[in-house]
Amino acid sequence: MLVDDPDERVTCRPEQCGGCAAGLAAARVFAAQRRQVVEVLPPPEPYVTEYLVQSLLCAGCGEVTCGDAPDGVAGRLQYGPGAKARMVYLRGVQYLPYGRSAHAMDVLCALAVAPATILAAVREAADRLGPFVDRVRMLLRAAPVIGADETPAWVDGGWKYVHVACTEKLTLLHAGSRSKADIDAGGVLPGFTGVLVRDGYAGYDHISTATHAECVAHLLRTLKGVHDSDPARQEWAEAMVNTLLIAKKWMAEAAADGRSSLDEAQVRFIRSAYAGALSSGREANAANPKSKAAKMVNRFTRDAEDVLRFTTDTAIWFTDNQSERDLRPTKLQLKISATWRSLQGLADFATLRSYLSTAGKHGQDLLDVLTALFTTGPWLPPDPAS
Repeated sequence: MLVDDPDERVTCRPEQCGGCAAGLAAARVFAAQRRQVVEVLPPPEPYVTEYLVQSLLCAGCGEVTCGDAPDGVAGRLQYGPGAKARMVYLRGVQYLPYGRSAHAMDVLCALAVAPATILAAVREAADRLGPFVDRVRMLLRAAPVIGADETPAWVDGGWKYVHVACTEKLTLLHAGSRSKADIDAGGVLPGFTGVLVRDGYAGYDHISTATHAECVAHLLRTLKGVHDSDPARQEWAEAMVNTLLIAKKWMAEAAADGRSSLDEAQVRFIRSAYAGALSSGREANAANPKSKAAKMVNRFTRDAEDVLRFTTDTAIWFTDNQSERDLRPTKLQLKISATWRSLQGLADFATLRSYLSTAGKHGQDLLDVLTALFTTGPWLPPDPAS
């Protein structure tokens, strides 16, 4: 995109007429076409401030008193907020390994830093995010609808998991195993009383205070697999897919009309079509009750209310894709760097990504919020209730 205030303007005038070769020095301008070249300047030299901490000898009593350096100037050499923010940006936003992050700092910022220095900056960033984590946890627990999911991460030769609780405006990640205790360790789900949109993993079943809603996108993929394996006998699966997609369409229309739910006739149709698909599924799989298709029929029967939860209120999500999107950086980091060396490293990554994801959802500049983190403290998301 052309800029209105270029740093330099160069006028390109023809010297003679292309038709008769007459000189054009005094000719009036007929038209002008703007063309711009964008160039990157070499990185500036690092700006170094030296604090000379003096110790003074009192002429009266002989006591030696040492001066005080500013906060954050504790050692012989340290990096400022802007430098630390860029180190963390390369790791947490661009997902670069520590070695490549150090090389990028040298090339882009003319700062020769060791990979261990970037590791220390990430560790410090995670430590500074305590107030942010507390606030997001509080806001999520008060939200009417949240999503939850988990994804594996390879840590020091074994699989661990990154868990997420989120909304369209908030992200909170934490690391651990896939156990119920580690699911609860994020501090959002225990006692949560809103609607929890999740997949079919049984690890969430113990969250008894929440109203559960199944991610229908997961179910549609499973139903397609059942139908495609035996289209003639598993027509019920296609009928169930069509029922759920009709319900989705009607809910979108209701939301567009300013309504929060379907009318009674639509509700009766959806529930009747749902029951009819299940009836056909039971009949088609009666001879093989242990088949995948029969188990899916049983699941849709058992979890009917959770599957159809999205049809009760337009505020309830049809899918848990938001959670999957918020977990995707874990896969990107794993693909680029292959592993985490420690569970603490994974935990720091989860905390940092919580901050960056939430800030991004609010339209914040990520480098700015990282610089603020090392200067005045973490950026905090606003409370939608205030």
